[in-house]
Amino acid sequence: MGETTAAIAAAHPDNDYLGIEVHTPGVGSLMKRIAEAGLTNIRVIQHDAVEVLQHMLAPASLDGVHLFFPDPWPKKRHHKRRLVQPPLIALVASRLKPGGYFHAATDWENYAEQMLAVLAAEPALKNTAGGYAPRPESRPQTKFEARGLRLGHRVWDLVFKRA
Repeated sequence: MGETTAAIAAAHPDNDYLGIEVHTPGVGSLMKRIAEAGLTNIRVIQHDAVEVLQHMLAPASLDGVHLFFPDPWPKKRHHKRRLVQPPLIALVASRLKPGGYFHAATDWENYAEQMLAVLAAEPALKNTAGGYAPRPESRPQTKFEARGLRLGHRVWDLVFKRA
């Protein structure tokens, strides 16, 4: 619903941010937060993130990508629907500038394991932590993270950089 994106943009006013979301209520909520906070360093695209990366962003144009608590699709037969898959990570890596980062977080252990394997297999990316990264203080707690913690889940952060 945009709270984390708005918080990150507010905390780093010298950086520009692009929020990508397909969920109309989420876009509306983020736009409301942007207006209320008077943020001028964030733009929003209501569209599929994969298509935005493929067709709207140039190679080597991004300093970083955040993917916090994507849908875990917990049933094994649905794992193919998970966003973090080799083709997407190759696409993300191609859009990162050299030295650019990809930061993901999840509270589903088996998704964290899959993310780590997929990211580690991408030759253009290097793990900054040698495994899971400690939670950067710059990452605000999301509502999905808070829910997961209330349910007793752990949280795994992954931070990779483009070579």
